[in-house]
Amino acid sequence: MKTDDLISALSRDARRTGPSVHGRLALALGVGAVAAFALLVATIGIRPDIAAASRTMLFDLKILLVATLAVAAVALVRAAARPEADLPKAVLLVPALLVLFGIGHEVATQLPAALPMRLVGKNWGVCLVAIPLLGALPLAAILTAMSAAAPRNATLAGALSGLAAGAIAATFYGLHCTDDSPLFVATWYSIAIAMLAAAGAAIGRRVLAW
Repeated sequence: MKTDDLISALSRDARRTGPSVHGRLALALGVGAVAAFALLVATIGIRPDIAAASRTMLFDLKILLVATLAVAAVALVRAAARPEADLPKAVLLVPALLVLFGIGHEVATQLPAALPMRLVGKNWGVCLVAIPLLGALPLAAILTAMSAAAPRNATLAGALSGLAAGAIAATFYGLHCTDDSPLFVATWYSIAIAMLAAAGAAIGRRVLAW
């Protein structure tokens, strides 16, 4: 059987089973999100000044950025579950614009001497540990759901699963983190999320291949 014929056959099968696969993904995302939030509350907790912080622009921007990245990543994962689907890369435009806006705001409003300190922050070490740990269960849940799908590229599908898990974890971790600088978020949150994406790619290459 030619490769194109195989992909067409898988596509027809994916259309028949698509709702089931997407249902599994929805369940996995829900379970993963609940697990990540429960783990956050049970371990490092929510920052004590959350009420006051939620009335500041930088905190709101931080949560909006990682939340929109999570939504975009979920859309990419759903598309990657179908062998014939094109990835809707345009969904990444909103979080990218938010990053640019945040960094531009920092540069425009902060003294140059203060920028390195705002980039490093106080909790970069916690960030690099907490986000991957909070994202481990969501990643496992998403990969389990994706195993019922037929992704064209197993490594890419695994990486996107890690991206979604990392963004979900980062959204909840943002409720704990007191570093709200866009420079901090763009740097350390991105590194932590990339760690999960790399783990997802490595695992996906093995468990999602067909």
